[in-house]
Amino acid sequence: MPTIAASIEAAGRQLCRDVARLRFGSPVTHVYNPLAYARRPHGTYVRAYGSSRKRVLFLGMNPGPFGMAQTGVPFGDVESVRGWLGILAPVSRPRREHPKRPVLGFDCPRGEVSGARLWGAVAERFITPRRFFARHYVANYCPLVFIEASGRNRTPEKLPAHEREALFAPCDRHLRRLVDIFEPEWVVGIGAFAAERARAAVGDRELRIGRILHPSPANPRAQRDWSGQATRELTTLGVCREHPRRR
Repeated sequence: MPTIAASIEAAGRQLCRDVARLRFGSPVTHVYNPLAYARRPHGTYVRAYGSSRKRVLFLGMNPGPFGMAQTGVPFGDVESVRGWLGILAPVSRPRREHPKRPVLGFDCPRGEVSGARLWGAVAERFITPRRFFARHYVANYCPLVFIEASGRNRTPEKLPAHEREALFAPCDRHLRRLVDIFEPEWVVGIGAFAAERARAAVGDRELRIGRILHPSPANPRAQRDWSGQATRELTTLGVCREHPRRR
């Protein structure tokens, strides 16, 4: 029988194949799939931290151009992934690369604010990755990065309806597979989009679905003490228990 991590890796490979068949039109001109070109650090993340059942599955929207697009890790701010998660692996490049959005892997000099906020808050609360990932995991609903001609990032909910429907079908299947494997008590959407997709994909399961504020710098509410706001939201939901430092 395959291990939990091996099952997660297999599910990721299937998702990678499924979304590779999709096509997207204007205003999107470039689509990056880090599950393909950043499969080595992504695989390291899964094997290191996805090897057990989880109480809480945190769900993001899709890769950021300076996060998972560079490192293959959800919310994958380079310094956070390399420094706190301890992951460093070679990253190749997309077949078609936008000149304003090069993939430099762990040499990317620009940080991802969302990732730095998320992993910074986790590190503050749990101190070590081992303590966090013992009962939690972070994944993205959609694995693709959508880039417009100008270099602007386009999020999945802004795609045309027919493209969204084609994209959501394999992403929903993959999320259901993650839930089957991890058997979480909670799926917590990081932002409204992820929470909505979780309800659509696994709302019929025997688990609880919640939502916290997205840490994006584009979100005005996230500019002041995002960590504190997210902790209060998790406490209100009933996700947070005693502070790990007090155990």
